[in-house]
Amino acid sequence: MTRVTVVDPYAPEPVGQYSHAAFRADGAVLLSGQTPSDPATGKLIDGDVSEQTRQVFANLSSVLTAAGRTLDDVVKVNVYLVDMADFAAMKSVYSQIFAAPYPARTTVAVGGLPLGARVEIALVAG
Repeated sequence: MTRVTVVDPYAPEPVGQYSHAAFRADGAVLLSGQTPSDPATGKLIDGDVSEQTRQVFANLSSVLTAAGRTLDDVVKVNVYLVDMADFAAMKSVYSQIFAAPYPARTTVAVGGLPLGARVEIALVAG
C-alpha cells in the first residue's frame, strides 16, 4: 500500500520527520500528536494547560479538516500531560470538545514534550 499523508498548510509545521496525518487502508486517518503551537509563528502559545489544550484541539481540528474529517469522526484520543495535576483542566476543555458517545481515550504522564508544552494530543478518526 502506498502511504497517503496529509499536510495542512494552516497547522503548525511539524517539528520532526512526520506528517500531520496518514490514512490507513480502511480509510481511517491517524493524526500525529499536536502541541499548543501557534500556526502563524510555530511557537508555543502562552497560557495554562486549559489554553494550551484549546490550541491543541484547534490545531487538530485544522488537520482533520485537511483530511476531510471533523472532530465528530474521532474514535480514539491519546493525551500526553507533563503533570497529571493538569488532568482536571485538560478534561474540562475536552468535555467542551466531545459529547457522548465519547471517543476512546488514553491519558498518560510523560517526562517532557516538544517545545516545553504541557499537553500533546494525537487522534484517530474514522
